[in-house]
This record gives sequence, C-alpha cells and structure tokens, in this order.
Amino acid sequence: MYFKQILDERCGCASYLIASRRSLEAAIVDPAIDIEQYEGLLRERKFRLRYVMDTHVHADHVSGARTLRAKHGAELCLHESARVAYPFRPLKDGEELPLGQLRLRALHTPGHRPELMSILIVNPPRSPEPSMVLTGDSLLVGDVGRPDFGGGDPAAQFESLSRLLRLPDWVAVFPGHFEGPCGKGMCGRPSTTIGFERLYNPLARLDRARFLATLTDGIPARPLNMTAIEATNRGLADMPWAMLRGSPPVREIDVEALERRPPEAVVLDVREPEEFAGELGHIQGSVLIPLWQLPSRLAEVPRDKAVVAVCRSGG
Repeated sequence: MYFKQILDERCGCASYLIASRRSLEAAIVDPAIDIEQYEGLLRERKFRLRYVMDTHVHADHVSGARTLRAKHGAELCLHESARVAYPFRPLKDGEELPLGQLRLRALHTPGHRPELMSILIVNPPRSPEPSMVLTGDSLLVGDVGRPDFGGGDPAAQFESLSRLLRLPDWVAVFPGHFEGPCGKGMCGRPSTTIGFERLYNPLARLDRARFLATLTDGIPARPLNMTAIEATNRGLADMPWAMLRGSPPVREIDVEALERRPPEAVVLDVREPEEFAGELGHIQGSVLIPLWQLPSRLAEVPRDKAVVAVCRSGG
C-alpha cells in the first residue's frame, strides 16, 4: 500500500492519496482545489486514479474532486445522503470499494454535516482488520467537528464519536483538519490513534448531556466565505473568489477616531448576535451582519459610503 497525507498550511486542511502498489490504482480523498500537487504524485508513481472521494460537502475550502474526475475519468464518491447538483457514486454505510488488494469502507459518521462519512482502510494481505481511518471533520485530534457548518447535529455527532471510538486502539486516525475554524480545541497534530483519543480527547470522556452542552458552547464565528464555498461545492454556483488568499490592508482606528467618522459612514458590526447584545454592548446605530452571513448579505452594505467594521478581535 502507498499512503500519502497532504497538508495545506493555509487552511489547516488535510487530503490523502491511497494506492495499491500491485495494481497501481489510486484514490484521492478530500482533494483541495489546487490539483497539481496530486497530479505530480500520480505521474511520479505511475498511478491510475480510480476514485476521488469527498468525506462531505466542504464549507471551508473548495474541493478539487470534480476537476480530478473530469481529467482522469475517475468515479466521484460521496455518501448517499449528499445533496449536490452533479452526478456521483452514492456510498452506503458499510459499502466497500476495491482498490487493488485494498478495501476502502464507508462509515457514515454524521454530526458535523449530515452526509459526512469516514473511510476505513483495510489491507487484507496484512490484516483483516482496518489499520487506519480517515475521519474527515468528524473526529479531530483532541476535538470533533463543530455542528453549525450546515445541517449539523450535535446529537448525531455524539453517536458518531461513540461509533468511531469503538474501533480497535491501534487504528490510526487521519482527520480532514489539523487546525482552522472547523473545531475549537484541535491540538495541531495531523494524526492520532483511536486509543489515544479514547483516553485523552476531552470530549470522549463526557456523557451525552455534557457533550452536547460543551459542543455548542462558545463556538467561534463561521468563516466569511462559508456560504460561497458550500454553494460552489454543491454545484449550485461557481464563485472563484471564494478561496482568495489575499486582501487589501485594513486600517484600525481607535474610539476617538470613530467619534470623528463622517456622519454618513456606516458602522457594520460583524460579531455574533449574542456578542452584539452581550456585556460589551454595541455602538448605537450600528448594523449587525455576522461575519459568516456577509457573502449572502453584501447587498445590504452600501458601496458609496465609508464602512467602519466592528469585530471582537483580529487584524
């Protein structure tokens, strides 16, 4: 077996290339929009891409799955519950895909999103048991995926975590993220084991009630480009600006400068509603549009006036 984890430091995402050294068939899981990194590996190793798989419809980065399918004629696989506007091979819970001597087994693990599936990797010549699992945004290192990225369900996340933690201790865990907005407690490592997470993941030691309360408490703001990215990954739109890496510099001002702002300037508060109404209060006359809603509400922001943005922190 050939196994390669590809890390994207810019968005904290991980993608994977798995291949059979015997048949030279390959699968790519959760590919990023920049497909040249995979093309180089396929050429170097002389692999033929048979499957391209997304563990779920991503809301924090644009997938390269459809581009890879178009270029290589590979099967694009998602869980059968995925709601997208393009054809794909629907996988049922427990369904296996042959990849040379390897077996890729779908394991439905909803919670972060309803269609999320983990992928168990089995290499029968070595062992009838799985040796690793790609968990997408379900089980992370020291955390689990947040439940508010579109159709998430904290109760389903609890059941999925319990299911994953019933795997043998030795199973290596390779998540879809090692940092970024997907979770609030990731430790930064790109891999772990089931046994280690069972012992030391703080959420794994909680009963159901405490898990649900902890998972939904203090969730950070959703990414600004989430709506555009999800729509692009569903095939409902094509928004190339959704993954822009740069932005013009933003000048910070203090309270005194705010008082001297032009009278027609708009004060735009991009915090969450509970922060807007919380102990810090808000500026009288300010407009509340949470950061994650901005892409779908840009029409409400005047283009012919100065805009002063208010946020909790950041630069």
